[in-house]
Amino acid sequence: MTSTRKAAIWVLALAVLLFVPFEAWRIIKQWPQDLPWTRLDLRWPIGAFTGRKLAGLTQDFPRCQALLDEAGVRYTKMPPVVAGEGGACSYGDGVRFTGGGPRAVDLAPRDVGTSCAVAAALAVWEREVLQPAAHKHFGSRVTAIDHLGSYSCRKMVGRYNSSWSQHARANAIDVAGFRLADGTRITVRGDWKGEGPKAAFLRDVRKGACRLFTIVLSPDYNAAHEDHLHLDEMPGGEFGWRGCH
Repeated sequence: MTSTRKAAIWVLALAVLLFVPFEAWRIIKQWPQDLPWTRLDLRWPIGAFTGRKLAGLTQDFPRCQALLDEAGVRYTKMPPVVAGEGGACSYGDGVRFTGGGPRAVDLAPRDVGTSCAVAAALAVWEREVLQPAAHKHFGSRVTAIDHLGSYSCRKMVGRYNSSWSQHARANAIDVAGFRLADGTRITVRGDWKGEGPKAAFLRDVRKGACRLFTIVLSPDYNAAHEDHLHLDEMPGGEFGWRGCH
């Protein structure tokens, strides 16, 4: 091997050694949620690991509250609930949005409370998914999310021989539709099917929800979801299986 070739190899090796740390730092700075070890920040754009980090909040109420506070999300803590067979319908991490701050979107009805992890995911979903989709399809913005509730002490799909629903711990919310600033109303029941902008909007917001929630169920899943999008943060979603239907 000639000295010139050896020198070229050394230069190339040095360039690689310098480039790799620089590129890694660039990724961390520009796309922090694309890396599994970076801390979650609700103010950052959605990355490859945002959804899994949000799911991890189901086991850490204090950290979830700290993230909501850091992001300026206004909420109140709900009193703990103990109910159901063997405490199956109990939770102690409930919060209710109080409006103001960076969130200008109402949940309708307003008195709904959810687990903190679901609230954190909703805050990101609104900013990073709902508003861009509304602007894209209608040139307007979402002002309210119509829902069918969160907490309900029941088994999945109402079957008493099945597992407990995430609703039994306020760890899910069923979204029925949206209201826009220009007066447009969009409903899952009425607008899911079709080729128009409302159907396209609903599919965009479902796709975005799948990046943030552990389980997302739509009318494509079964008839029980023909009028809503089920969004939940099932425990274990930070490591294991996630579902988007």
